[in-house]
Amino acid sequence: MKPARSFASDNNAGVHPEVITAILAANQGHAVGYGDDPYTESAVGKFKQHFGADIDVFIVFNGTAANCLSLKALTDSYHAVICTEAAHIYTDECGAPEKFTGCKLLPIPTHDGKLTVEAVEGSYHGIGDQHHVQPRVISITQATEMGTVYRPEEIKALSRFAHERSMFLHMDGARIANAAASLGLTLRQATRDLGVDVLSFGGTKNGLMGAEAVVFFDKKLSHNFQYLRKQGMQLASKMRFISVQLDCLLSNDLWLRNARHANRMAQLLQKGLSDIPEVKIVYDVEANGVFAKIPAHAIARLQVRYFFYVWNEEESVVRWMCSFDTTEEDVKRFVKFVAETIATSH
Repeated sequence: MKPARSFASDNNAGVHPEVITAILAANQGHAVGYGDDPYTESAVGKFKQHFGADIDVFIVFNGTAANCLSLKALTDSYHAVICTEAAHIYTDECGAPEKFTGCKLLPIPTHDGKLTVEAVEGSYHGIGDQHHVQPRVISITQATEMGTVYRPEEIKALSRFAHERSMFLHMDGARIANAAASLGLTLRQATRDLGVDVLSFGGTKNGLMGAEAVVFFDKKLSHNFQYLRKQGMQLASKMRFISVQLDCLLSNDLWLRNARHANRMAQLLQKGLSDIPEVKIVYDVEANGVFAKIPAHAIARLQVRYFFYVWNEEESVVRWMCSFDTTEEDVKRFVKFVAETIATSH
């Protein structure tokens, strides 16, 4: 029998009890649809408290859409988006960014999931040449797909590179809360203050039922975005039930409490796994993910009880994610099972 909580993905976690309570509280009487309700107004106000009063924020309900709509707002179809070859927009969105924007994605290999200025420079060419797509956006993921976290100076350098060339810096912040918690920064310090132009703000992986947002730090970039959101099928009719989740997350440091806990559980998991000689941690554990190389013959046996994803089948690297609801007992039980399974599966 599989355990109630696994380490496959923070998407598999439940919904935080405070969020459930907030949804129930919003489920009283009628409210105007499509975002013209007090719950959405309050949520937008919370975003402005965290990121600044002069932002524009548009609530959506899907992370892929947040990314696609963000990029669509920044590009024309002859533009290109520079990203890592592991970027979610490149590997896990079924070509949606390219289909929706018409742009070409330019993937760059990395060893830790992080772009550098030196790597980006290699894809910045063909400027002004009518035969070539024109680089317009650098898209980074924070925390990265490998569970690593960009340092502030790394993001500033990419932002500077982009802005000096009339480009934009987009951040896929599906796990921005985990990154900010890891860095000891506020949400604004981890994004806007580092030169990010548009943020895909993630809530679903941090305890929400399903709520994301597109945050513009320059209102000129959000021109006509309300139409893009509708055309992109992301204007929720009963938006109050999405908005109230984000309002709750951004109140009383819930975003931070959830992220800190998930990160701490990942550190605990790393520590436990380090005592197993056959397990090798392959990336720095800086957020809520642990990537480990384990004996290939043990994977199937482990998955009988704990479902999880194989990150790199050729190298036998697996991904284990912690969530806001992961407990210390969950970690200890899992580490014990990993050790026993590896020891008996030779």
